[in-house]
Amino acid sequence: MKIILKSALAASLLLGVAQPALAQNSGTVVQGLAIANLDAVIANSNAYKTAETQRQTTYKAQFDQARTRGDALNAQLKPLADKFNADRQAAKPNQASLEQQAATIQQLQERGQQELQQILAPVALSRAYVQEQIDDKLDQAVKNAMAKKKVSLLLSPQSVLAVNDNAYNLNQEILTELNTLLPSAQLTPPQGWEPRQMREARAQQQDQQPASAPAAAPARQPAGR
Repeated sequence: MKIILKSALAASLLLGVAQPALAQNSGTVVQGLAIANLDAVIANSNAYKTAETQRQTTYKAQFDQARTRGDALNAQLKPLADKFNADRQAAKPNQASLEQQAATIQQLQERGQQELQQILAPVALSRAYVQEQIDDKLDQAVKNAMAKKKVSLLLSPQSVLAVNDNAYNLNQEILTELNTLLPSAQLTPPQGWEPRQMREARAQQQDQQPASAPAAAPARQPAGR
């Protein structure tokens, strides 16, 4: 079973799937059918929540450095933005000057964003490491929950228009299985670790490289007379 996930950082923190109510619908529960929000399951797992809490302490230096650099960048950009807005509202704005100011502001913003990403790179790597550990157990957690509840078809909330009750929700069952399979996750990746996407891209690139041509055999010398 292959599961494609969105980032858990954008997931809802609620296990329940909110659905629009239907007017007086007394439908019958279909056996073997269930709905699960896997992003919400991940965000509510013990491994994910514990890692998010621990990360604030383990990577406090990086968070503080990024916050300080961000404040300095905003202080640098604010007068430039104020001047740009004032010049733009002039009776006869100088378009060439406005374009130059806009380009300068954009360059500073992009450079600052790159600096912040570099500062927070260990944090991003930690999140990817924890996410991969959860992903590796999620498929089995889904299978276990489906088997126990005798579910043969599992749908995402996005593929369902509406339901009339919570009978189809398998979130809690999957969450229970996931917490059993992975009570906690390692926070800090080992030296040299790369996310799966990067590893797979590197392997694919190596597979696409042409094989090295065999070395030419040395020329034969004529036999001596």
